Amino acid sequence: MGSNGRGYHIADRGLAKRGLNRVDWADQSMPVLRQVRDEFARARPLQGITVGACLHVTAETANLMRAFRAAGAKVLLCASNPLSTQDDTAAALVREGIPVFAIHGEGHKTYYDHLRAVLDARPDVTLDDGADLVSLLHTEYAESSQRVIASMEETTTGVIRLRAMAADGMLKIPVVAVNDAATKHLFDNRYGTGQSTIDGILRATSVLLAGKNLVVAGYGWCGKGVASRARGMGANVIVTEVDPIKALEAAMDGLRVMPMSEAAAVGDIFVTLTGDAHVIRKEHLARMKDGALLANSGHFDVEIDIKALRAMAKKVLRNVRPSVEGYALKDGRTLYLLAQGRLVNLAAAEGHPPAVMDMSFATQALMTQWAAKNGRKKRLEVKVHDVPKAIEDRVATLKLASMSIKIDRLTAEQEQYLRSWDQGT
Repeated sequence: MGSNGRGYHIADRGLAKRGLNRVDWADQSMPVLRQVRDEFARARPLQGITVGACLHVTAETANLMRAFRAAGAKVLLCASNPLSTQDDTAAALVREGIPVFAIHGEGHKTYYDHLRAVLDARPDVTLDDGADLVSLLHTEYAESSQRVIASMEETTTGVIRLRAMAADGMLKIPVVAVNDAATKHLFDNRYGTGQSTIDGILRATSVLLAGKNLVVAGYGWCGKGVASRARGMGANVIVTEVDPIKALEAAMDGLRVMPMSEAAAVGDIFVTLTGDAHVIRKEHLARMKDGALLANSGHFDVEIDIKALRAMAKKVLRNVRPSVEGYALKDGRTLYLLAQGRLVNLAAAEGHPPAVMDMSFATQALMTQWAAKNGRKKRLEVKVHDVPKAIEDRVATLKLASMSIKIDRLTAEQEQYLRSWDQGT
């Protein structure tokens, strides 16, 4: 285990060479972020700024850290999930002089010690994936919160938490809902989560999806992505929902919609993507088929009631396969939990493809520049800010250009028509 006082804390510095190969491979598929990084290197817009990031420590994240460093920022990184860290990526960043506090499989205490190590550096801007870092900023590090210009929130779960804090009048710092940007949730959540969740399930189990009943809990953008990919591989997709609009959308997309109480009895594979707790509960587990697979792709490991599953089991079969635990129940059935109920796409696979993270992280980088520029002049309003449309359009335009795709432009006549009100039938 490599460490240097509080300078970094990773598993093994000797993994750096392999990690650099992984990071450079991802960089090839991230042309938008690479262009932003080149601009940052020339303008140095984050000179004098300390950026503290709590994100999944992956090759894609490493390239975002490189962009911040190119912009002149001091950068520190810790993990936003104990099982998502790529130890070789962490080693690669440390070799490049970026302090990382993350070890794959780290325990609860170590996880929070790592968050504290980042906050001890008194960051000016924070980046979060799930709002754990911001939560600490509002509790243990409340005295430091006033110096924070803004925090960027990367995931649906974190934005939900932050909006709840704002509604209760508890939010102390300006935050930006990067997750809600179209260049993030329309692509990262739908295409990234869709592909990487299926990838995680297949790597963990080698199951054939064709012909299986796959239950998707939650039909938000992540759920839509998983349902679309599973359906494309021949699975019979069932959706469970609490939102009548989303349930109606799933039905009109040609999917079966039913309550979890009914889906539990027919599903072969279950995937939760709701951002809420105990979507799969004891009464559902009691109805499942022998051999059912349970996976979660929501941010926290609370969507499947693991405590209830454990209580129902007479024996837990550890390491049935890497990332698979079997719960032998007292009635003779065995249910299989993937990746300890944590993010299956990161714990059992490699997370989103770099090509889709290219947009999400370019938006993160440009919003960090936006926050630093505007927050240095005057403290930003303490609320949940949206990503400005100009930044959304720029990221999308750069992505299209990198794909050699051209689009039309409005003519002067068309622009005038769209501004008018007096031209009717």
